Amino acid sequence: MYTIVDIETTGNGIKGNKITEISIFKYDGYDIVDEFTSLVNPECEIPHFITGLTGIDDQLVRHAPKIEEIAPKILEFTQDTIFVAHSVNFDYNVIKNELKLLGLDFIRKKLCTVRLSRRLFPGYHSYSLGKLCATLDIPLTDRHRARGDAHATVLLFQKLLRVQGADVVFKTFLNARSQEATLPPALPKAIYEQLPMAPGIYYFKNSKGKIIYIGKAKNIKKRVLSHFYDKANKEIRMCSETANIDFELSGSELVALLMESAAIKHHYPLYNQAQKRTVQQYGIFSYEDRNGILHLAYNKLKMCPDSLSIFYNQTDCRTYLEKLCATYELCPKYCHLQENVSSCSHYSITSCGGICRGKEEIEDYNKKVRTAVKEIGAQNEDFIIREKGRSADEDAIVFIKDTLYAGYGFIDKEANISSLADLKAHIDPKKNTLETQRIVQSYMHRNPDKIHILKDYDEVPS
Repeated sequence: MYTIVDIETTGNGIKGNKITEISIFKYDGYDIVDEFTSLVNPECEIPHFITGLTGIDDQLVRHAPKIEEIAPKILEFTQDTIFVAHSVNFDYNVIKNELKLLGLDFIRKKLCTVRLSRRLFPGYHSYSLGKLCATLDIPLTDRHRARGDAHATVLLFQKLLRVQGADVVFKTFLNARSQEATLPPALPKAIYEQLPMAPGIYYFKNSKGKIIYIGKAKNIKKRVLSHFYDKANKEIRMCSETANIDFELSGSELVALLMESAAIKHHYPLYNQAQKRTVQQYGIFSYEDRNGILHLAYNKLKMCPDSLSIFYNQTDCRTYLEKLCATYELCPKYCHLQENVSSCSHYSITSCGGICRGKEEIEDYNKKVRTAVKEIGAQNEDFIIREKGRSADEDAIVFIKDTLYAGYGFIDKEANISSLADLKAHIDPKKNTLETQRIVQSYMHRNPDKIHILKDYDEVPS
């Protein structure tokens, strides 16, 4: 048994969307056996553009039942049936969310007449309900009203059931593992199936081939699927427009981040924020106090223009200072990891030589600070980062020149690299931006073992 459903709503996305009208036809595969149609009082104002589309206004629903009054009928009517709708996830999720707010569970098997039509009526220019009905000579009255659209969907569903080979397609779609009910209505399952479970970037494209979103992932297939389960308004709109997905492998998360940044800045997709957010920068600096003791400290970059190193979040900045403090046996107090204390008592750094307690000579301590500062300065040399490649036979290389990100590339593990010129032949040059600088700096401080400093241009690590 099937229940074929259509709803009209206030149009505020899934979580803020309120039902204004619902129509359910119970269908046994041959005949309509029952019907339930009702206006619904959404208990909120209906936007003018929705009224212009559906004809439903505040006055029309003023005395209609509220959702809690008809919830038992919806549950009873759809119990032990397969829930069918055109773009089923929209109708299903709005109803499920409305009932969830009432403390009611709503779990039904689903079928989408958009996806079924794409499979059983291939090659059409559009699979909107109106266009399909016109193409298949299905009468459609009261467009954008629940009963009119639901009844047209019944007639469409009837045709779908009778297409040759439909039984196999229906069985596949109803298989719990098929994910057919989860995928966007315009996205062929074959496109999703060919996505790799590997790091890289992916491109969501609309029916015209235009890129509408770019993302990065450690596991492309898993990350893409998570978009389809996300009920945020932006995600729902984006997925409903997605008709194709392309991808590029990166081999590692670092290269995926860099690829994503460059791709977003090149395409400026509709559903990306295009990395417009302001990134707060922090700098590490050194100064000498009135007692002649050298300090290491950090602050917002605008407060320390002569910084020794730049960071893009406070956590990375403190973590790096902690590492320097432990490595060179510096004092947490004089590295400003502890404030307003007479002597240090850091929970994890216990190697202080006693400068804060008068047990270490100032010049001996300052010598250690200068050595730490020298290490910070070494980071300003040219270097490469070696990461995993896209296969076991290659490495990914990120090139940093004159402290700036210069590009990335992939290189065969067996390639003979004897000079910087050989290396640069494998590098795809890229622009350095604040975003790429943040990505590289953050990676460097977390993965110092992956950094290979190029002391001169004819010395490249193997």
